[in-house]
Amino acid sequence: QVQLVESGGGLVQAGGSLRLSCAASGRTFSSGVMGWFRQAPGKEREFVAAFRWSGGSTWYADSVEGRFTITRDNAKNTIYLQMNSLKPDDTAVYYCAARQGFFFSTKEQTYDYWGQGTQVTVSS
Repeated sequence: QVQLVESGGGLVQAGGSLRLSCAASGRTFSSGVMGWFRQAPGKEREFVAAFRWSGGSTWYADSVEGRFTITRDNAKNTIYLQMNSLKPDDTAVYYCAARQGFFFSTKEQTYDYWGQGTQVTVSS
């Protein structure tokens, strides 16, 4: 069983930055993909970014490319989502997810484990 715990959400003004953390426990990740998704009020959950443990490749949604960056700390089994130049449209609950397998995926149904989510609010 895998547990994912997000933290780091909060309230920030437009143009500001936040860093979200996702700590994984229950198994050691040496392969597979970690993803970040978000869900704004009244909208469906959408893909934000993904990270592959093997090789460290990353993939970003067009809406966050150049503003968001995924990094990792292997020793802590933790990934981070650094969010810069935040916009009000980035307001959402952000979820960390994990999937087994090598390939990236933007589809939430392909992810096996999910965190509880952390709220990010960007004021204008």
